[in-house]
Amino acid sequence: MITVFRPNGEARALPTETDSAAADALAGAVWVDLNAPTREEELLIERVLGLEVPTRDELKDIEPSSRLYTDGANTYMTASLIVKAEGDLPHLTDVGFILTGGKLLTVRYAEPRSFVLFKSAMPRIAGGCSTSTVMITRLLETIADRTAEILEIAVSRADKLSLEVFGENRHLSRRPPRYLEDRVVQVSALHRLLAKARDSLVSLSRMLTFLHALPALQSDRASLELCRTVQRDVQSLLEHANFVAGNITFLLDASLGLISLEQNAIIKIFSIASVVLLPPTLIASIYGMNFEFMPELHIAYAYPLTLAGMVLSAILPFYFFRWKGWL
Repeated sequence: MITVFRPNGEARALPTETDSAAADALAGAVWVDLNAPTREEELLIERVLGLEVPTRDELKDIEPSSRLYTDGANTYMTASLIVKAEGDLPHLTDVGFILTGGKLLTVRYAEPRSFVLFKSAMPRIAGGCSTSTVMITRLLETIADRTAEILEIAVSRADKLSLEVFGENRHLSRRPPRYLEDRVVQVSALHRLLAKARDSLVSLSRMLTFLHALPALQSDRASLELCRTVQRDVQSLLEHANFVAGNITFLLDASLGLISLEQNAIIKIFSIASVVLLPPTLIASIYGMNFEFMPELHIAYAYPLTLAGMVLSAILPFYFFRWKGWL
């Protein structure tokens, strides 16, 4: 699907019946958004605008020379954006940004939340987005704001997990089965979200550095200042993401440590139980031997005395362990 946007935010679907109809629709557009375009739509854009539209596989190239380059009058940039950040499996999608002939083209195969937010906010931008440089810097600003929101989501989830691990439930003598194991799984999912956010911020930082050096941006003072502002925001978000990553790593280590402590406590109980039951077992083993001459067997109170000795031999080690603070 191809959508064209005018400077005031007015949007319409690009007619694809003929090249002339498409050219007329593109004449006053400042942003052309290609959302999961078909091969026919790509060829139409290439014919009308005289440029090469990167394919889905080309957008996935990780080499800087394949993600940030200039081809004649056209500038190609690729950034990785987070999609489904609120879901269980957030992932990155590669979005292509092309500056050509006073227009911004975006090529994408997913629906990042930042694009939805920007489309709804375009009509409210003071002065509109009259040039492609203003359009791309405003769009990148929205993407940075959305990434900041994702980091806030990660921080909120980390705080909630921290309370679940170290908060009210820490005093419970019995936790639900696999309680801490489930928390570790949630920490792992949170770490995945943060890792995707950091990867996205790194790609945005590289793209902004490349964009800042373009002659088209250098000649537009307002867009240049906004680009610098977004660069600073992205850098601060990267630092904040690193801080949050440290907290999540601590939370993961602490959760694993608590699991180890609980396992050690269980082993400790079994070990102490074995030591407590060892003396009675020894007494029972002695008098369970089938020797012919065992004088104690002929004493009238031998049986109750032996039972009492077995109970006493179990009680004494137990209170000894309590006195030493091992229980």
